[in-house]
Amino acid sequence: MPTARRLAHEFLHRRGLTTIFGNPGSNELPFLAELPEDFRYVLGLHEGAVVGMADGYAQVTGRPVLVNLHAAAGSGNAMGALTNAVYSRSPLVLTAGQQVRAAIGMEAMLANVDATQLTRPLVGWAGEPSCAADVPRSLAQAVFEAELHRRPSYLSVPYDDWAAELGPNAAVTLDREVRRGLSPSAAQLDDLAASVAAAKNPALVLGGDLDALGLFDRAVALAEHLGAATWVAPSPHRLPFPNRHPLFRGVLPAGIAPISAALTGHDLVLVLGAPVFRYHQHVPGAYLPDGTRLVQVTDDFGAATRAPMGEALVADPAPVLEALLAKVPARTSEDGYVANPEPRTGETALHPEQVFAALRDTQAGDTRYVVESTSTNAAWWRQLDLRREGSYFFPAAGGLGFGLPAAVGVAMGSPERPVVGVIGDGSANYGITALWTAAHYRVPVTFVILRNGVYGALRWFGELLGTPDVPGTEIPGLDFTAIAAGYGVEATTVTDEDHLRTQLKTTPDGPRLLQVDTEPTTPE
Repeated sequence: MPTARRLAHEFLHRRGLTTIFGNPGSNELPFLAELPEDFRYVLGLHEGAVVGMADGYAQVTGRPVLVNLHAAAGSGNAMGALTNAVYSRSPLVLTAGQQVRAAIGMEAMLANVDATQLTRPLVGWAGEPSCAADVPRSLAQAVFEAELHRRPSYLSVPYDDWAAELGPNAAVTLDREVRRGLSPSAAQLDDLAASVAAAKNPALVLGGDLDALGLFDRAVALAEHLGAATWVAPSPHRLPFPNRHPLFRGVLPAGIAPISAALTGHDLVLVLGAPVFRYHQHVPGAYLPDGTRLVQVTDDFGAATRAPMGEALVADPAPVLEALLAKVPARTSEDGYVANPEPRTGETALHPEQVFAALRDTQAGDTRYVVESTSTNAAWWRQLDLRREGSYFFPAAGGLGFGLPAAVGVAMGSPERPVVGVIGDGSANYGITALWTAAHYRVPVTFVILRNGVYGALRWFGELLGTPDVPGTEIPGLDFTAIAAGYGVEATTVTDEDHLRTQLKTTPDGPRLLQVDTEPTTPE
C-alpha cells in the first residue's frame, strides 16, 4: 500500500513541482524523507527569504512553486514576504508541518492552532486534511487553487499523516487535471472594440499581469496600433511596456487626484491586466476627470469587483488584445525610442542616476532587474531602457525584504538571462540571509547595494504627511561588503563611477555584491 508521502511526491512530480524552497523543522522532516532524486531542495536561512526566493522563481517561470515552512512560527516569519507574493499573483503552494494529530488539541509544542486561519486573508485558500487519507486530495487542491487563481495557497499537514498507508482511492488524485478558461464572448469583444474605435483620444493603462502572462509584445503592438498614450499602472511589480517607447507616459502616480489629473483629456481609459488602482499616498479628489470613461479588463475577479469606478470585463487579456488589434482601425503612431537624459551627478557621492546609467551602458539588453530601492524610482525610470519582457521585478505590496531573495529566485528560475538586484541599504537588511543561499548554490546574480545611510522613502513620506521631525530615518554604519563576506559572497566597495563601470563589465561565475555610496534622493 502506498504511503501519503509517496503519493504526494508522485503528484508533485507529475505537476512539475520538483523544486522546493524551504527552511525545515522537525514537523517537516517526515514529508522530506525519501525525496526522489530529481527533486531539488533549495535551503533558505529564514522563511521570509524562502518565500521571497520562491516568489521570484514563480514569477520568472510562470509555474507553481512548492514552499516548505516550519509550523506556525515559520509561517509567521514568512507572512511579510507573503504580502508581496499575493499582489504579484505568484502561484506559491505553501506547506507547513503540523504536530501529530493527537497533540494538536492540547497545544503541544509546535502545534499550529487553527492552522487554516493563520495565513488568512492573504492566501486564496487554506486547508488541513481531515485525515491521513485526505492528504493527497488536499495537496492537489492546494496546487490547483494556486494555479487557477494565481495566488498563494496554504496547506498544514500533521506529520504523522505522511507515513500512513492509504487505500486505492487516494491514488486516483494523481490523474486529476483542472484547466482554466476565461474566454470573452464575441458580443463582449465586439462591444469593447466599438467603444475603443469610437473614442477620440483613448489611453492605455497597463499592469504587470500582462508581462506575467507573456503579453509584453502584444501590449506594445496594441499601443502602436491605437497610437495611444500609454501609462503603467501605479506601483508596478512588473513592467508591461518599454519605458523609453515614444508612447510611454510613465508610471501613474499612486494618489487619487494625481491619477485623475494625469488622465485628463482622454475620453476612454482602457486598463489591461491591472487593478483600478493600487493607491498609496492619500491625495483625495475625483476618481476620474469629467467625461472620461474607464474600462478594465482583468482575469482577477477580486480586482474587478473591488474597483470604485468604471466598468470591468473579467476575461483572459490575451484574446481581448487580439480582438482589439483585429477589430479596431489602426491609427497613427509615434516612431523611435526616446533617448535617456544625461544622468544627474552627485556632490558628495554618486547620484543614483549615475549608477543606473552605468547599468544601462554595461549590462546586456536582456538583463532581468530585481529592484527594491523605493526612494530612487524617478532616477530609475529616467536612466534605464528596458525593452524586453520579464526585465523588471518589484515588491508588489511594498513589503521590504523582497529584493535580495527574489533576485536569487529569478536567477535560479532563468539561468539563460543575466540578473541584477538593485537594493537599497534599508531594504537589504530584511532579506540579507538570501546571500547565503546565493553563495551555497553558486547563483550567478549581481547585487548592487545603494548605500545612502537613510530611509529615503520614509523621509519623503514625512514631508508629505507634514511630519518631517520623526526619529528612526537614519541607518549609518552599515558595511555590506563585510556582511556579504560572512555569507560567502564576493563583495567590493565601489569608490567612483569609473570603478563602478569597470566592476559591472566583469562577469563572475557566482554571486557578487557591489556596495555603492549614493546621495539620498526622494521618489518624487
